[in-house]
Amino acid sequence: MARKYSKSASKDVEGAMRKRKKGTLKSGKSGKKVKSRKQAIAIGLSEARQKGKKVPKKKSSSKSKSAGKSKSTAKRKSTSTRKSTSKSQSGGKRS
Repeated sequence: MARKYSKSASKDVEGAMRKRKKGTLKSGKSGKKVKSRKQAIAIGLSEARQKGKKVPKKKSSSKSKSAGKSKSTAKRKSTSTRKSTSKSQSGGKRS
């Protein structure tokens, strides 16, 4: 089975992880220190991509996430209407 990432790309990620542990890894525009492990990996992979190493393309998750969110919000709205009707009935009895 073929490798998804080249060995040199994994070395770039390792280097980014070392910089993160050392406290010298900084994000692109803002220049803030990177604390997240996942963010350090993403920076290492993007550096490898810029150098032209074998790294898969980024996933475009904006379409799949927006579809998933709309379904979950629809479920929340239906449950919230049930709760609000029960509260209004009990609130009316108290007064």
